[in-house]
Amino acid sequence: MKTARIFFCLFILTTCAFAQKATHNFALGDSTFLLDGKPLQIISGEMHCTRIPREYWRDRMRKAKAMGLNTIGTYVFWNAQEPEPGKYDFSGNNDIAEFIRTAKEEGLWVVLRPSPYVCAEWEFGGYPWWLLKDKTLKVRSQDPKFIKAYREYILQLGKQIQPLLVTHGGNVLMVQIENEYGSFSNDKQYLDINRKIFREAGLDGILFTCDGPGEMAAGYLPGYLPAVNGEDDPKKVKQLINKYHNGKGPYYISEWYPGWFDSWGRPHQGSVADSDAKKLDEVLTAGLSINLYMFHGGTTRGFMNGANMSRTDPYSPQTSSYDYDAPLDESGNPTPKFYKFREVIQKHLPAGKTLPPIPEKAKTIAIADIKLTERAPLFSNLGQPVIAQHPLCFEELNQGYGFVLYRTTLKNAVSGLLKIKQLRDFAIVYLNGSRVDVLDRRLKQDSINIESKTPNAVLDILVENNGRINYGPYLIDNRQGITEKVTLNNKELTNWKMYKFPFNTINNLKYSPAPFMHPGTVSRYAITPAMTKPVVYKGTFTLTQTGDTWLDLRGFGKGFVFLNGRNLGKYWQIGPQQTLYVPAAWLHKGQNEIEVFDQLKAGHISISTLDHPVLNEVVKE
Repeated sequence: MKTARIFFCLFILTTCAFAQKATHNFALGDSTFLLDGKPLQIISGEMHCTRIPREYWRDRMRKAKAMGLNTIGTYVFWNAQEPEPGKYDFSGNNDIAEFIRTAKEEGLWVVLRPSPYVCAEWEFGGYPWWLLKDKTLKVRSQDPKFIKAYREYILQLGKQIQPLLVTHGGNVLMVQIENEYGSFSNDKQYLDINRKIFREAGLDGILFTCDGPGEMAAGYLPGYLPAVNGEDDPKKVKQLINKYHNGKGPYYISEWYPGWFDSWGRPHQGSVADSDAKKLDEVLTAGLSINLYMFHGGTTRGFMNGANMSRTDPYSPQTSSYDYDAPLDESGNPTPKFYKFREVIQKHLPAGKTLPPIPEKAKTIAIADIKLTERAPLFSNLGQPVIAQHPLCFEELNQGYGFVLYRTTLKNAVSGLLKIKQLRDFAIVYLNGSRVDVLDRRLKQDSINIESKTPNAVLDILVENNGRINYGPYLIDNRQGITEKVTLNNKELTNWKMYKFPFNTINNLKYSPAPFMHPGTVSRYAITPAMTKPVVYKGTFTLTQTGDTWLDLRGFGKGFVFLNGRNLGKYWQIGPQQTLYVPAAWLHKGQNEIEVFDQLKAGHISISTLDHPVLNEVVKE
């Protein structure tokens, strides 16, 4: 009997293991995708695990199903998962494997885009900053140094995602090679190197490329499915894909834009829900598959926002909010667009099938008057400098993000034009501790007049990485800081001390109690720009309940916020984003700690939150 029970248990375990590994067959038909031999219309929405608090992944996916989606499209960000060479982070919000597994548990397929170039309004298009330490290395090319780093990363990523492919019993239907490569170059051999690396990493399922309509010729890889971005006329989509895929489909719109991203200093972007819903109906009626970019954008935390720049348009960094005017807003709640899309998708469901109920909206709170009781002036927390004859860029200083304070001494009394050649990206100039002016790459500002009436004046230039370019030809020219030289009246300044402020954490700053000021005092006390210096303000507050909330940064200048040890992202008085989203999951019942860095305004004694965002308030500069 004992032997029989053992064999029975082994039989059950073997049967369960087989069931868990049971695979589906996913294939390309002549006009549709085929799942187990039957047509599958992919109705997908883009979400990125790194932009959404891990605690809310499942909630967002349930809302995706409630709108009618059957698939999640997602990028993978190389610079988040390999922050230092050879040091990989697949934990927390970077746990792409768990993100995919959660989708499977919620009955959703996944289209994976590890690329590793992503664009995505993400710092350096997803490439890690440390690639730029070698100024000769060329990303998105056959450069052996780039290919070596790329290959090593994809091999590590492959270990995470290979078991999750549909070919191995998982829910990843297909994997994208590169990303809109036709907008950058047309090297088919380079694209094929991508393919070989993916195969070496065990990504043995269907591979595809994606490009805009005018860039498919340069960006597609012969023999593999080409998908199209930004085209939603069904007839044109079919013509394009037929042209580059031997006259066949399936027909996949890999990025359809029911919204758009925001850039600092420009109005909040969006689209019209009614016309978007009409277009979605046309696409689904035609039998095309589609991926909404974005279904839910979330937030670009920390210093991970990217920037755009072209030969005709100036440098333009993006906001921390990635609301995107998407069907789910930044905090994960359905918008009117969500409900209109849900109605459209419901029309295309098989007879008798209904969509699941929509999960409830998140609770929101407002917190008034959080006291900022301690201060850490940046100039009192300089630490040990790096000393060099000429200014070193961030990468030469082994720093990716944040700020660097460049300091030199002007030996003689002098006045004239101070010029920073190739400033990246935002700088505040001080003379003997007094602020002179601000230089902003967006506005093509790189020079100001200064006057030193006495010898041995101290010149300080605080430089911020405002976001590396994530798209276009300038992707390969992305070093940060003072990347060339500083001149005064055309004479180069030398003998620099450089103080590094990467702000990976904020724990090493020395704080002192803030002087007590009655709330009415601040408005009466004239703090001139010359008197303003960068300061980190710290405070604590106690909660009896938590809920989603938004820090109100109106009245502050430019900087970032840490809450309970997490970098919530950047703010800037110019807008359009005037609030920072704080998810309830990152607040504590009991004591919470907040740290606000402001480089442009001073004298802050408190901060409050709102129960709603402010994302469309541009302040004239």
